[in-house]
Amino acid sequence: MTYRQPARATTRRIRVRSTRVAGLLVVVGAIAGLGYQLLASSFSTATSTTDVLRIEDRGGLGKVPSTVWPADGQAAFIQTGRSQVQASPNQHAAPIASVAKVMTAYLVLRDHPLRAGEDGPTITLTDADVADTDRRRGQQESVVSIAAGEQLTERQALQALLLPSANNIATVLARWDAGSVDRFVARMNSAARSRGMPHTRYTDPSGYDDATVSTAADQLRIVDRAMRLPVFASIVATPSETLPVAGTVHNTNTLLEHNGFVGVKTGSDDAAGGCFAFRAIRWIDGKRTTITGVVLGQPGHDRIAASLAAAAAMVDRIAGHRAVPGLQQRTLPPGTAPRSHRPRPRVHVRRP
Repeated sequence: MTYRQPARATTRRIRVRSTRVAGLLVVVGAIAGLGYQLLASSFSTATSTTDVLRIEDRGGLGKVPSTVWPADGQAAFIQTGRSQVQASPNQHAAPIASVAKVMTAYLVLRDHPLRAGEDGPTITLTDADVADTDRRRGQQESVVSIAAGEQLTERQALQALLLPSANNIATVLARWDAGSVDRFVARMNSAARSRGMPHTRYTDPSGYDDATVSTAADQLRIVDRAMRLPVFASIVATPSETLPVAGTVHNTNTLLEHNGFVGVKTGSDDAAGGCFAFRAIRWIDGKRTTITGVVLGQPGHDRIAASLAAAAAMVDRIAGHRAVPGLQQRTLPPGTAPRSHRPRPRVHVRRP
């Protein structure tokens, strides 16, 4: 009996101490949680979406040095062995000019696949197509000459679209594929959504309309997808082709056969500046490496030349100037423009 009362007091003291300890733990936990939330909030505010993607790419390049990016416009790239798209910090929806034709070609080949060596169905050009071509030529658009009754295979139409960047053939292909330009543009936007391109909006199949906008990172996704199609990849790697009426047409991408470049599409106009979706193969850390990229908004009197130069410099910085043995690596003297920027016949009025 003499020990019962102290036992109850001891029990109360234990309960009080337990309650105080539990309360202290709750307070400490709340403070820790609040601190974590504040830190996460600060991290989220100070870090762009692109930076977060870089950090999450555990096996990738990590944060790309700012010296990789062009001084103007925006850019993005991906390379073999790295799953994450790397993008410059100033991504925003902007006109993309004829780079839009990558999506046009991709959809045509998706809906009408071609195997190696196949030319595909024949498309017969009409008086309406000739009238549309004349109208576009009058607006200083990029076109190839055509004639009513001329027959182009699917492959030839894609060559006209992707090499000399013919806006008139973009319209021909859109109508042939979807029945109308409006329906084709709807398919372009649907494909952009399904390919994870949230900042992209197409309003025409050629990119001539300034309302066709995207980001470098968005365009990189469709460029990488299109280059998985062997026929697309082979066409954009071709310096020139011969069409029935237009004759010999030249690829506006004049980095082909220089420093590992194997594609893909140029674009330029007043609103878009110089744009270039590209692929190059270089030797990096002892491995043959494919670099696929996009540069948009490059300024200069010759916008295409500016976009080509920006891409070439960007690839050099990524690869550390290492080229792939076995590929043609012709080096131009300093200040010399690539061969397309020297005088030669053109089949269109304005560069794409």
